[in-house]
Amino acid sequence: MSQYEIAHQLGTRFHAFLTAGDWGGIRSLLTDDATWTLPGDNTISGTAEGADAIVERAKKIASYGLRFELLHILVSRENMALSLHNTARRDDARLDEYLSTVCRLRDGKIASIETYLSDVPGMNAFFV
Repeated sequence: MSQYEIAHQLGTRFHAFLTAGDWGGIRSLLTDDATWTLPGDNTISGTAEGADAIVERAKKIASYGLRFELLHILVSRENMALSLHNTARRDDARLDEYLSTVCRLRDGKIASIETYLSDVPGMNAFFV
């Protein structure tokens, strides 16, 4: 399997596990020392350090009832990114954001994740 196919497969599996709430599946895709950085100033912002912390962050995000629509899986020579459209409603709060989740890969697993958002103020208002 080529490097591109491995990266694409990781992206497909990450999204599938996230939408299914398969936390063990997500954990299996990560290096033990993986990190995930999110912008903003809210309950999910900052850097989660370690695979277990990433899984806990994913659980927390999913607990807000998000719909994770996969738009594209993008691959580079060595890494991949997910292009997503996330939506949710909670009481009077509404989330409608586009994002790119850039994953750096190491030894066939995700070693770091950095998420880029279209609407950081909207994310701050939603994840209180």
